[in-house]
Amino acid sequence: MTDQHSVLVDGLLTSFLEAGQGDPVVLLHGGEFGANARIGWEHTIDALAQRYRVLAPDMLGFGGSAKVVDFTDGRGMRIRHIARFCEVLGVESAHFIGNSMGAINLLVDTTSEAPVLPVRSLVAICGGGEIQRNEHVGALYDYDATFEGMRRIVAALFLDPSYPKDEEYVTRRYESSIAPGAWESLAAARFRRPGLEAPSTPSATRAYHRITVPTLVVEGGGDKLLPPGWAEEIAGQISGGRSAVIAAAGHCPQIEQPEAVNALLLEFLASV
Repeated sequence: MTDQHSVLVDGLLTSFLEAGQGDPVVLLHGGEFGANARIGWEHTIDALAQRYRVLAPDMLGFGGSAKVVDFTDGRGMRIRHIARFCEVLGVESAHFIGNSMGAINLLVDTTSEAPVLPVRSLVAICGGGEIQRNEHVGALYDYDATFEGMRRIVAALFLDPSYPKDEEYVTRRYESSIAPGAWESLAAARFRRPGLEAPSTPSATRAYHRITVPTLVVEGGGDKLLPPGWAEEIAGQISGGRSAVIAAAGHCPQIEQPEAVNALLLEFLASV
């Protein structure tokens, strides 16, 4: 059974889901408008909780967590917040699994000169390759807080066209995206001073040789946001790194093909 909790982390309200017992597994959701821990991991938590203590926090700006923004180091603030979240919950070492932004945050930290997350093993799902410049990325970056705008985001995230046609599913993500402070905190991260060049998309070039923990990089076979082959390329730069491609899945294979992803995750975790 998955329980919803909240805790103060350095004065910031932090909402999280928890289930199971055993070695901790921390799940980090994506960064699209309307994302949160439950939407990102509802098909994953119960499967992993059969063997592990699963923790799925809403990152800062998302879900039930504090709507705060750091205009100079937004990514670093989120990473440090998750590190402190682990400390507050007494987690000294954990398996970390991230999707999209959550995966990028994991890779940014573990390839840095001074990582702060207590990573025992790492799974990066559809986060780490060079983001494409296309209409689907545009839908994610230019969201106008309308229902049809959310439908375009859902179309960008999934390979199966039934997702954007599912009014109930789109509504659920839309309502999450317009919760008090949710749209503002994500949109604010895209603000830039007049006259500045547009920021570049997140780079896939990192010091992957610094990663020393068991690592699995997972690609969606039909991802509309990342180019084919990126997962194998990154895994090849990590000592002992592994990669896998989930067929018939877009940018969120843990939602679109949960059985295949859960089997892959359990096999990987068991091998660590």
